Amino acid sequence: MNNRLFFILIVFVLGSLSGFSQTDSLSINRTQELKESPKEYDPLAPSKAAFYSAVLPGLGQAYNKKYWKIPLVYAGIGGGIYFYIENNKEYHRYRDAYKRRLAGYEDDEFQGVLQTEALIDAQRQFRRNKEISILVSAAFYILNIIDANVDAHLSQFNVSEDLSLKPRFNIDEFTGKSAYGLSLNYKL
Repeated sequence: MNNRLFFILIVFVLGSLSGFSQTDSLSINRTQELKESPKEYDPLAPSKAAFYSAVLPGLGQAYNKKYWKIPLVYAGIGGGIYFYIENNKEYHRYRDAYKRRLAGYEDDEFQGVLQTEALIDAQRQFRRNKEISILVSAAFYILNIIDANVDAHLSQFNVSEDLSLKPRFNIDEFTGKSAYGLSLNYKL
Protein backbone atom coordinates (compact mmCIF):
# COMPACT_ATOMS: atom_id res chain seq x y z
CA MET A 1 0.00 0.00 0.00
CA ASN A 2 2.83 2.38 0.90
CA ASN A 3 4.55 1.62 -2.41
CA ARG A 4 1.43 2.62 -4.34
CA LEU A 5 1.05 5.84 -2.39
CA PHE A 6 4.72 6.63 -2.90
CA PHE A 7 4.43 5.94 -6.67
CA ILE A 8 1.35 8.17 -7.02
CA LEU A 9 3.09 10.95 -5.09
CA ILE A 10 6.18 10.74 -7.37
CA VAL A 11 4.00 10.86 -10.51
CA PHE A 12 2.06 13.85 -9.15
CA VAL A 13 5.24 15.78 -8.23
CA LEU A 14 6.95 15.09 -11.54
CA GLY A 15 3.80 16.02 -13.46
CA SER A 16 3.45 19.33 -11.62
CA LEU A 17 7.14 20.15 -12.09
CA SER A 18 6.90 19.67 -15.84
CA GLY A 19 4.41 22.55 -15.95
CA PHE A 20 7.06 24.92 -14.58
CA SER A 21 9.62 24.13 -17.23
CA GLN A 22 10.88 27.01 -19.33
CA THR A 23 10.25 27.13 -23.03
CA ASP A 24 13.04 27.84 -25.44
CA SER A 25 12.44 30.76 -27.81
CA LEU A 26 14.13 28.84 -30.61
CA SER A 27 11.64 26.01 -30.30
CA ILE A 28 8.76 28.46 -30.61
CA ASN A 29 10.26 29.93 -33.78
CA ARG A 30 10.76 26.45 -35.21
CA THR A 31 7.15 25.49 -34.58
CA GLN A 32 5.98 28.66 -36.28
CA GLU A 33 8.14 27.80 -39.30
CA LEU A 34 6.77 24.27 -39.38
CA LYS A 35 3.21 25.50 -39.74
CA GLU A 36 1.84 25.08 -43.22
CA SER A 37 2.25 28.09 -45.36
CA PRO A 38 -1.00 29.06 -47.06
CA LYS A 39 -1.51 27.65 -50.53
CA GLU A 40 -1.13 29.98 -53.42
CA TYR A 41 -4.45 31.17 -54.79
CA ASP A 42 -5.34 29.49 -58.10
CA PRO A 43 -8.07 31.53 -59.83
CA LEU A 44 -8.72 28.79 -62.41
CA ALA A 45 -9.37 26.02 -59.86
CA PRO A 46 -13.15 26.67 -59.61
CA SER A 47 -13.59 26.71 -63.38
CA LYS A 48 -11.54 23.52 -63.73
CA ALA A 49 -13.64 21.77 -61.11
CA ALA A 50 -16.87 22.89 -62.78
CA PHE A 51 -15.61 21.78 -66.20
CA TYR A 52 -14.56 18.38 -64.88
CA SER A 53 -17.97 17.90 -63.26
CA ALA A 54 -19.72 18.89 -66.47
CA VAL A 55 -17.72 16.37 -68.50
CA LEU A 56 -18.13 13.49 -66.01
CA PRO A 57 -20.32 13.91 -62.92
CA GLY A 58 -18.26 13.51 -59.77
CA LEU A 59 -14.93 14.29 -61.42
CA GLY A 60 -15.00 17.85 -60.05
CA GLN A 61 -15.51 16.50 -56.55
CA ALA A 62 -12.52 14.20 -57.08
CA TYR A 63 -10.49 17.22 -58.28
CA ASN A 64 -11.42 19.01 -55.03
CA LYS A 65 -10.53 15.86 -53.04
CA LYS A 66 -14.07 15.53 -51.68
CA TYR A 67 -14.43 11.88 -52.55
CA TRP A 68 -17.34 11.27 -50.19
CA LYS A 69 -19.61 13.42 -52.40
CA ILE A 70 -19.17 11.25 -55.51
CA PRO A 71 -21.61 8.51 -54.38
CA LEU A 72 -24.20 11.17 -53.55
CA VAL A 73 -23.93 12.61 -57.07
CA TYR A 74 -24.33 9.22 -58.71
CA ALA A 75 -27.16 8.22 -56.36
CA GLY A 76 -29.10 11.37 -57.26
CA ILE A 77 -28.58 11.07 -61.00
CA GLY A 78 -29.01 7.28 -60.98
CA GLY A 79 -32.17 7.49 -58.88
CA GLY A 80 -33.74 9.91 -61.35
CA ILE A 81 -32.81 7.67 -64.28
CA TYR A 82 -34.14 4.57 -62.50
CA PHE A 83 -37.52 6.19 -61.82
CA TYR A 84 -37.67 7.45 -65.39
CA ILE A 85 -37.22 3.90 -66.72
CA GLU A 86 -39.81 2.45 -64.33
CA ASN A 87 -42.38 5.14 -65.09
CA ASN A 88 -41.72 4.76 -68.81
CA LYS A 89 -42.48 0.99 -68.59
CA GLU A 90 -45.71 1.63 -66.72
CA TYR A 91 -46.71 4.42 -69.10
CA HIS A 92 -46.29 2.14 -72.12
CA ARG A 93 -48.14 -0.67 -70.34
CA TYR A 94 -51.23 1.51 -69.80
CA ARG A 95 -50.84 3.15 -73.20
CA ASP A 96 -50.78 -0.20 -75.03
CA ALA A 97 -53.87 -1.33 -73.13
CA TYR A 98 -55.65 1.92 -74.08
CA LYS A 99 -54.66 1.57 -77.75
CA ARG A 100 -55.97 -1.99 -77.82
CA ARG A 101 -59.30 -0.83 -76.41
CA LEU A 102 -59.51 1.89 -79.05
CA ALA A 103 -58.81 -0.70 -81.75
CA GLY A 104 -61.76 -2.76 -80.52
CA TYR A 105 -59.92 -5.56 -78.73
CA GLU A 106 -61.13 -6.66 -75.33
CA ASP A 107 -58.20 -8.78 -74.23
CA ASP A 108 -55.92 -6.29 -72.45
CA GLU A 109 -54.67 -7.00 -68.92
CA PHE A 110 -56.90 -4.34 -67.37
CA GLN A 111 -60.18 -5.58 -68.89
CA GLY A 112 -62.84 -5.64 -66.20
CA VAL A 113 -60.48 -3.93 -63.72
CA LEU A 114 -60.11 -0.39 -65.09
CA GLN A 115 -62.34 1.75 -67.23
CA THR A 116 -61.00 3.59 -70.29
CA GLU A 117 -60.94 6.88 -68.37
CA ALA A 118 -58.79 5.28 -65.66
CA LEU A 119 -56.32 4.15 -68.33
CA ILE A 120 -56.10 7.72 -69.61
CA ASP A 121 -55.54 9.04 -66.06
CA ALA A 122 -52.83 6.45 -65.42
CA GLN A 123 -51.06 7.47 -68.65
CA ARG A 124 -51.11 11.11 -67.56
CA GLN A 125 -49.79 10.25 -64.11
CA PHE A 126 -46.90 8.12 -65.40
CA ARG A 127 -46.01 10.68 -68.08
CA ARG A 128 -45.90 13.37 -65.40
CA ASN A 129 -43.71 11.14 -63.21
CA LYS A 130 -41.36 10.55 -66.16
CA GLU A 131 -40.96 14.27 -66.68
CA ILE A 132 -40.32 14.86 -62.98
CA SER A 133 -37.68 12.11 -63.01
CA ILE A 134 -35.90 13.81 -65.90
CA LEU A 135 -35.98 17.11 -64.01
CA VAL A 136 -34.58 15.47 -60.86
CA SER A 137 -31.70 13.92 -62.82
CA ALA A 138 -30.96 17.25 -64.53
CA ALA A 139 -31.14 19.06 -61.17
CA PHE A 140 -28.59 16.67 -59.63
CA TYR A 141 -26.33 17.08 -62.64
CA ILE A 142 -26.45 20.88 -62.39
CA LEU A 143 -26.08 20.73 -58.59
CA ASN A 144 -22.99 18.57 -59.11
CA ILE A 145 -21.41 21.28 -61.26
CA ILE A 146 -22.36 24.08 -58.87
CA ASP A 147 -21.09 22.12 -55.86
CA ALA A 148 -17.71 21.49 -57.49
CA ASN A 149 -17.37 25.18 -58.39
CA VAL A 150 -18.36 26.49 -54.95
CA ASP A 151 -16.26 23.91 -53.12
CA ALA A 152 -13.18 24.87 -55.18
CA HIS A 153 -13.80 28.54 -54.31
CA LEU A 154 -14.20 27.81 -50.60
CA SER A 155 -11.19 25.51 -50.39
CA GLN A 156 -9.01 28.54 -51.14
CA PHE A 157 -10.69 30.65 -48.47
CA ASN A 158 -8.31 31.90 -45.79
CA VAL A 159 -9.15 30.30 -42.45
CA SER A 160 -6.03 31.27 -40.52
CA GLU A 161 -6.06 32.33 -36.89
CA ASP A 162 -5.39 35.93 -37.95
CA LEU A 163 -9.10 36.31 -38.65
CA SER A 164 -11.37 34.46 -36.28
CA LEU A 165 -14.84 34.69 -34.82
CA LYS A 166 -15.04 33.21 -31.33
CA PRO A 167 -17.89 33.01 -28.84
CA ARG A 168 -17.35 34.90 -25.60
CA PHE A 169 -18.84 34.37 -22.17
CA ASN A 170 -18.44 37.08 -19.54
CA ILE A 171 -19.79 37.34 -16.01
CA ASP A 172 -20.46 40.79 -14.62
CA GLU A 173 -18.64 40.96 -11.29
CA PHE A 174 -21.06 43.42 -9.73
CA THR A 175 -24.43 41.94 -10.69
CA GLY A 176 -23.39 38.31 -11.23
CA LYS A 177 -25.27 38.13 -14.52
CA SER A 178 -23.76 36.42 -17.51
CA ALA A 179 -23.24 38.07 -20.87
CA TYR A 180 -22.94 36.21 -24.14
CA GLY A 181 -21.36 37.56 -27.28
CA LEU A 182 -19.12 37.05 -30.26
CA SER A 183 -15.62 38.35 -30.63
CA LEU A 184 -14.17 39.18 -34.02
CA ASN A 185 -10.37 39.06 -33.96
CA TYR A 186 -8.21 40.39 -36.75
CA LYS A 187 -4.43 40.29 -36.52
CA LEU A 188 -2.20 42.16 -38.91
